[in-house]
Amino acid sequence: MAMKWYVVHTYSGFEKQVVRSLKEHIKNSGLQHKFGEILLPTEEAVEWTSGQQRTRARQFPPRYGPVQTATGDDT
Repeated sequence: MAMKWYVVHTYSGFEKQVVRSLKEHIKNSGLQHKFGEILLPTEEAVEWTSGQQRTRARQFPPRYGPVQTATGDDT
C-alpha cells in the first residue's frame, strides 16, 4: 500500500494535543497499518527575556502537522 503525506491544520498552540489525540485514536481504532509517521516539526529559537538568552523549541510552521497515511480503495 502506498503512503502519501497530508497536512493537518490545527489551532495555534494545540499542535501537540492534536498529534497526541490523533495517535490515540489511530491506536484505539486499530488502524496502525494505515498510518506512517505523524510529525510535529520544530525549530530551535533563541529569545532574550529579562536580559537572559534562552533557547526553546517552537513549531515550524505553526498550526500544521504532516501526517503520512496509506491511500487506497478501502480507506
